[in-house]
This record gives sequence, structure tokens and C-alpha cells, in this order.
Amino acid sequence: MIVPRAKLMYWVAMVVLPFSILGAVVPATLPLSGFLIGALILVALLDALGGRKSLAGITVQLPEVVRLSKSREARIEMRIGNVSQAPRVLRLALGLPKEIHSATEELLVSLPPTVEWSRIAWVCRPRQRGNFPVATCFLETDSPFGFWGVRAEVPVESEIRVYPDLLGERKNLAALFLNRGAFGLHAQRQIGQGRDFEKLREYVPGDGYDEIHWKATAKRGRPITKIFQIEKTQEIYVIIDASRLSARSAPTRQAEAAKNAGEEATVLERFVTAALVLGLAAEQQGDLFGLVTFSDQVGKFVRARNGDAHYNACRDALYTLQPRAVTPDFDELSAFIRLRLRRRALLLYLTELDDPVIAGSFVRNLDLISRQHLVLVNMIQPPGVFPLFSRNNASTLDDLYQRLGGHLLWQNLRELEKVLQRRGVRFSLLENEKLSAQLVTQYLGVKQRQIL
Repeated sequence: MIVPRAKLMYWVAMVVLPFSILGAVVPATLPLSGFLIGALILVALLDALGGRKSLAGITVQLPEVVRLSKSREARIEMRIGNVSQAPRVLRLALGLPKEIHSATEELLVSLPPTVEWSRIAWVCRPRQRGNFPVATCFLETDSPFGFWGVRAEVPVESEIRVYPDLLGERKNLAALFLNRGAFGLHAQRQIGQGRDFEKLREYVPGDGYDEIHWKATAKRGRPITKIFQIEKTQEIYVIIDASRLSARSAPTRQAEAAKNAGEEATVLERFVTAALVLGLAAEQQGDLFGLVTFSDQVGKFVRARNGDAHYNACRDALYTLQPRAVTPDFDELSAFIRLRLRRRALLLYLTELDDPVIAGSFVRNLDLISRQHLVLVNMIQPPGVFPLFSRNNASTLDDLYQRLGGHLLWQNLRELEKVLQRRGVRFSLLENEKLSAQLVTQYLGVKQRQIL
């Protein structure tokens, strides 16, 4: 595709227009005017024909997979191939999706002579998690005489994967992840004898009768005691609700800033970030970390393991997770957990239970799994949910109604907490801005007290 340049418009204005008027006014100059106008047209046509091959041999390559972090500025490395190795000046535009923001719509690139491959970096900033293909790159250069602009679409095959940004969360938890001296996340001595069998030894006065191994005692003819050790690897599962309630906006100052910048700031976004941070903490403690996502059906299931490859698999399972406009189905989720998770594990639910119908369905199905697993239920505290007389007096009638509504919702959540507590389940309202830190604190508390 070719388009006229300003240079062509200039010469048309300087040659065609005045000589056309001159030939019409002075008939004697008509042959000269026709010759000049025809020469300009001939040169423009020859330039257009010669410009058709101006982009021949120009190729663009992008990495097959580009990994970026949400809301963080990044660079996409591009390679431009020039088979002829002739100096060229290109205007380049990358067909990025709307979720990938770029401050510049195009770049002016000068290809040096005697160089076949050149490298450039395209600066961008992702606004949303997900998987975004890039299939087209647009090129433009001048024709030999500069009368025309030659444009072409060059196919590229690249996949941009935008992951949650964990940098801010890790800064808040820096003391946990720094492993220096007395600071950081360390394996601590825990109270108790543990649950894993280690070995047998001779009976020592003071050993309890429940610690005696009766079969070995009968076989050897003398008392034999069982020795247990602390569990070194425990299974930790984060269960993420990706239903309609998780699509609500997260009530934080960062959420307001992200909304103004056109970025996504939902409850599910906070759940995904907190789950990955907890995975890092579990990895550092030597535990096995797994994931379950659900809405009206079970979505992703990653069995608990450890290692860098497993953490990358968990990250890949979550970075495309989006909320669905459906009601969560706790019946199917509970049946799935009963069938797939045979070993006792710590289950940390990240869900929203401020809807009484959904909360009732959750409680009904909780008995299926709370007898086998240790269950912790967490939700982000909704804005304005607190006891009626715990804050300053309302100044307007609207404030009064809002505080009454917040008090009723707080009372419902308190009743739900008591119902779950009677079933041995801990229910917590976590602060949005401290969600990751509070979730990691819960996990470490369970580890230290050997509740699991």
C-alpha cells in the first residue's frame, strides 16, 4: 500500500497548479506547461513503482512468549531484519491490544548499513492480567524520491503473558522473605511431638500408655515406645472464589488510583496476588502448595507440590483467571475436595460470604470437609461494615442509613463467624491492603501451633 507524502503535495502545488493556470491564460505556453506537468506525473509514477519494493526483505521478530507484570513498565525486545543491509528509515507500529498501554503509538527506526539484524525495545505498561496475542506489526518507509509512503503489515507471532505484580506485596513482607541473620522467614522450633512416626525405642519411665507400641512390645517381650516427629511437609491449598461476587471493586486507595488509570482492581485480583504470595511463603517453609479455583464449577486444580517449576505452574494457572457472572456452587466444590484431597491439608478459602444465601450454602457443605481438613475462611472486609456506635456520630441522614446498613451486615457476618466456629472453622475479615500479610500470618500461626 502506498500513500502520498507532503513532498508530492508540495510539487503538485508548485508545478501542476501554476502551469495549468499559465497554459489556460497564455495559450503559447501550453506545450511547456504540459511537458512539465507530464514530467512530474511520470516521475511520481516511476517513484511509486520503485517504492513497491522499498520494504522487500524487511522482517520483524518478537519473542514467542513475553512475560510482563501488571501495572509495571516493561520493554518488549524486537528484532528487525534487513536482508539488503541498505540504510533505511522506518516508521514502526506494534499491534498491541488495548489492555497493553503504550505511551508512543509509533517509533522512528534508522537501520544502519551493512547490518542485517537490529534490535529495538518497545516500552509499554500492562493494565490487566491475562494472555494477549500480538499478530501484526505495521511498517512504513519512503519511496526512492520521497513522493510516496510505502506501508505494509508484517505478521508476527508473539504471546504476551501479564502476571500479577507481586513486588509491592513482597515489599510489605520483606522481613519475612529476607533470610539474613535474625530476620526473615525461618523454620522455627515448634512445640509438641508431631504426628509423623519416626522410630521405636526402649520404654523410659514417664512415657504415656498411648505412646507404647503394643505389637512391638508383645513381639520383643519388653515395653517399646513410639517416637514421633514434626511434620516436615504439609499440604496447603488456597481455594479461590472466581464467581460474580469476586468481580466487585476492591475498596482501597490503590484501587481508586488503578481505576483512574484504566486498570483492573477487583476482589479477585487481590485474591490472586495473595495466593501467589502465600505460595512463596509455603515454598520457603518447605510445605507443599496447591490451588483450587471455582465458580459454578471447579475451574483449575493444581495438586500440592513444591519447587520453582511448580510455582510457575501455579502462576500460569492464575494469571488468566477472570471472574464469571455466576453464583458459586459449593456443593460441587465440596464433593470435589472430598474426592481429590485424601490427605489432611490446610484449606484457606478466599471468598465473599456477605450474601446470606451464599453463606448458607457454604455452611451446609462445610461439614463434608471440616472433619478431615483444617479450614480457614477469609473474605475482604466490605467498606462501612462495623458496629453502629463504634465510630463518630453520623452528620447527615444518608450517613445514618449507611451506618445502619453496615451494622446489619456486620451483625450477619458475626453470626456467620459463630456458626463456623462451632464447626471448628475460623472465619476472618481481612483488610484489603494487608490481605497478603494477614494470610501469611495465619499460615505461620498454624505451622507454629501444629494445628494441622
